[in-house]
Amino acid sequence: MNFSKDIPLVKTFTKVTFILGAVLLLVSCNAVKYVPDGQFLLTENTINVDGEKTTENDPYSFLTQRPNTTFPLLGIPVGLHIYNLANPKPDSTFQAWLDKKPQREDRLVRFLSRKQLEALDSSYIKFNQWLQRAGDAPVIVSEDRNKKSVTQLKRYYASLGYFNAEAKHKVNKDSSKEKRASVTYDVVKHKPYFIDSIAYNLSSPAVDSLFQLSKKDAFIRRGDQYNRSNFVNEIDRITIQFRNSGLYYFDQDYVTFKGDTVNTDHKANITYVIPDRKISVGDTTRTEPFKVFSVDEVRIVTDYTFANSTKTLTDSVSHNGYKLYGYEKIKYRPKAITDAISITPNKVFKDIDRTLTYNQISDLKIFRYPNITYQENPKDSTGLIATILLSPQKKYTFDTSFDAYTSALQPFGTGFSSSLLIRNVFRGAETLQLSVSGSVGSSADKDVGFFGTSDIGGNVRLSFPRILFPLNTDKFIPKYMSPSTNLSVGLNLQNNIGLDRQNYSGKFNYRWKPSKIRTNELDLFDIQYVRNLNVENYFNVYKSSYDRLNEIARAAGYNFSNADMSSSPVLTIPDETDDFISDVLVDQDPDLDISLDDIDEVLSIAERRFRLSEDNLIFATSFTWLQDTRENIFDKSWTRFRWKLESAGTILSGVTSLTGAEKNEEGNKEVGGVVYSQYIKGEAEVIKHWTLFDNNVFAARGFIGLALPYGNSNSIPFTRSYFAGGTNDNRGWRAYSLGPGSSGGILDFNEANFKLAFNGEYRYTILGAFKGAFFVDVGNIWNVADDLADEEEFNFDGLQDLKELAVASGFGIRYDFGFFVVRFDIGFKTHDPGRLEGERWFKDYNFKNAVYNIGINYPF
Repeated sequence: MNFSKDIPLVKTFTKVTFILGAVLLLVSCNAVKYVPDGQFLLTENTINVDGEKTTENDPYSFLTQRPNTTFPLLGIPVGLHIYNLANPKPDSTFQAWLDKKPQREDRLVRFLSRKQLEALDSSYIKFNQWLQRAGDAPVIVSEDRNKKSVTQLKRYYASLGYFNAEAKHKVNKDSSKEKRASVTYDVVKHKPYFIDSIAYNLSSPAVDSLFQLSKKDAFIRRGDQYNRSNFVNEIDRITIQFRNSGLYYFDQDYVTFKGDTVNTDHKANITYVIPDRKISVGDTTRTEPFKVFSVDEVRIVTDYTFANSTKTLTDSVSHNGYKLYGYEKIKYRPKAITDAISITPNKVFKDIDRTLTYNQISDLKIFRYPNITYQENPKDSTGLIATILLSPQKKYTFDTSFDAYTSALQPFGTGFSSSLLIRNVFRGAETLQLSVSGSVGSSADKDVGFFGTSDIGGNVRLSFPRILFPLNTDKFIPKYMSPSTNLSVGLNLQNNIGLDRQNYSGKFNYRWKPSKIRTNELDLFDIQYVRNLNVENYFNVYKSSYDRLNEIARAAGYNFSNADMSSSPVLTIPDETDDFISDVLVDQDPDLDISLDDIDEVLSIAERRFRLSEDNLIFATSFTWLQDTRENIFDKSWTRFRWKLESAGTILSGVTSLTGAEKNEEGNKEVGGVVYSQYIKGEAEVIKHWTLFDNNVFAARGFIGLALPYGNSNSIPFTRSYFAGGTNDNRGWRAYSLGPGSSGGILDFNEANFKLAFNGEYRYTILGAFKGAFFVDVGNIWNVADDLADEEEFNFDGLQDLKELAVASGFGIRYDFGFFVVRFDIGFKTHDPGRLEGERWFKDYNFKNAVYNIGINYPF
C-alpha cells in the first residue's frame, strides 16, 4: 500500500469520523434529563384547519408553547443539551464532592487555602449558572398553556371573520421515546362574516368634514370579508389624517367601531364612533367639539443644555417668522437653522412636521436629538406655540484607529486612520471633515526594508445643509427633503507598492431625500486622476503574466542574458521583458520560433500591461437612486433597491472638440498629456430580507452592472471595472480570482466590465449571540465590447454564457455584538466555470480547496 497516496483518504475519514462522533455525542445526550416524572418534553406542534395540516406561519405564532429550537437540517436541540449539561444544584453538589472522601476538604485547604477553595466553589456555581443561561430549558407540555393556545387560535380566526370558529387540542405521547409528546390542534373555521352596511356617528363638525374628504380611502368596505387588520389600519389612517389636519388633541383612542352580527346571516353591520374631545379638569370631565389648531409661534433655543435651563436667555433674533434665542450669543446664521425646521409659523398644525423636523435637525449632524413641544397660546383659543430646544454637539470630534493585515504585496502591514470633524464652520451649520489614513509594512521585495512600503492618503470633505446652485431649487427640492451639497478632494500616494500609484480625486455632490425611504444623489463632478510612477515594476506585480511570458520565450528559443546560469532562464525586468515583447510584436525577430497563437498571447499580455499601467483621467457625472425600507439596524424584514447611471468623458469630449485638440498616435485625445476615459456605466441592485419562524432570516441579493467604453476609450479604467469573489461577493473564490467567464481566473487581478451576482443566505440562531448561516452565491464577470472582447473565454456573447455562472455554497458562524457582527464563512466551489464542461460540478467541494472568509457585519 502506498501510504502517501492514502493520506487524503485518511484525512477525509478522520474528518467524517469527528463530525459523526460530535453528532452522535449530542444525539446520545439525554434530552429529557430534567423533565419531571409524569411530564413530557414538547417535540412538535401541528395545526389542522378543516381537517388539513396548515403550513402557514401566522397560526403557529399564536401558540403559547413551541418546541426547543433545533439546529437546522440535523434537528438537534443544541440549546437544550447545553442546558442539560448544567448541574441544577451546584452548591450542594460541590459540598457533597468535598464530603465524599475524608480529609479531602482539609487537604485542599492546605494546598490551596480556604479562600481559594471558596473561590473554586463560586466558580463552579457560576459556570453552571452560565450553562443554564446560555442553553434552553426544556419546554414541558402544559395543559394550561395548551388551553390558552386554543383560545388564541379562536381569537386569531375570529380576527379574520370566522366568529364561530372552534378549536381543541390533543396531547400525543410518544410510545417509542421516554417523556416525549407532541400536541395537535384541530380548528374548524365555519362560515365567515362579511361587512354589510356602514354607518357613521361623528360628533364634531370638524371631524365630520375631514372624514368626508378621505372617505374613499377607507380600509373598511362593504362586501369585504371581516378582517380585524383592516380596522386597525383604518384607525391609523384616520388618526394620521386628523393629526396632520390641525386636530392637535386627537388620538387613536377616540376611534371605535360598533358591530352588529345578531341574526344577520353572517353579515356584520359596522358603525364608526368618534365622540367629542374629553377635557379633564380636576375631578370633573367635560366634552367639547374638536377644533382645528394653527401654529402661532415657533421658538428655537440654539444652545440648550440642562445646565443652561435655569439661566436667562441673553440673545435673540427673528427670521421669516421664527424666533431664535440663545443663552450666549447665537453662533448660527438664522437661515441655516430655520431651513431644517418644517414647523412653520401661521400654518395649520401637522404632526408630520414635528417628525420631519426631528429628522432634518439630525441630518445636520451639529445638534443632538432635539426636544420639540407644543403648548396652547394663552392669547388664542385655537393657537399653539412650538418650542424647539437644540443641544449643540461638540464643535470638534477626533477619531483614530489602527489595524494590522497581510496581502500578496505586503506580507505584513500596519494601518491607521484618523479624522477630525469640525461643525458649524462658517456659521451656516456646515461640517468640515479632515481625514488621513495610511499604512506601512514589509515588502515582497527583499531590497526594500521591513517598513519600506507605505500607502498614505488624505481627504477633505465640506458639507453644506442646502443646495448650492445659481438658481433657487426650493420648488424642486424643498427643505423637508434634507438637501445637502458636498465637496471633497483627496490624495493617495503609494511607495514601493505595486506600480507606486498616485491617486488624485475630487467630487461635487448633491444629496436629498424625497421621502423617508428614498435618497437621491447627483455627483455633478467626479474627477479622478491616477498616475503610475513605477511602471517598470509591472511584471513583479502581475506574476501570472510574467510566468507565461517566460514560458513563451523559452519555447521560442529566446537568447536569455542568464541562459548559462539556469536550466529555466527568466527574462530580466524590465529590460528583457520589454525587448522580448518588442522582438515579437514590432521587429518580428526571424530567429524566434514562435506560433501565431503565442504571438496573439504576447499581444494580449502587452495590451493588458498597457491598460493596467497607463495613467487614467476620469471626469464623470452620475445619479444614484436608493430606496430602503429598513427603519433601524434591528429591523429584520426590509427591502433595499438601488440603481446608478454614470457617464464619463462627455464634458471633456465637448471641451476638446471646441479647442480643436489633436489625437495622439493611438488615435485618442488627451487633456494635460493624459488620455481621458469615456464610458457609460449602469448598475442595479436589490436586497430583500424576510423574517421566518423563530426569528430566523432569509436574505437575498441580486446585482447587475455593465460599463461600456466608447469614443476616446477602448476599455474601462481598472478602478471602475468589476471583480468577483471575496468576503462580500462569491465566497467560494478570493477577491479578483473569479472569471472573467470561463478563463479560470488565470490572471493576478481578474476584472471585467460586465458583472452578474446573486446571493441567498439563511440566517439562524445557534445559541444566544452565536448565529449561523447557510449560503449560496452565484455570479461571474465578463468582457463586453472592449479591447479584450475578442478572447472567447473572457467574453459574454449571449444568454448561452450564463452556463459560466460560478456557484459557491457553504456555511458560516457569526457573533452578534448588537452594534456589529463578526463573521466567519467557509465557501466551497460548487460549480467552477474555469473547468472543462462536464467537470464543473463539485470537483473541488472539500475543505482543502475551501475559501475561509472573515468579515465585519453581514455581506448584504
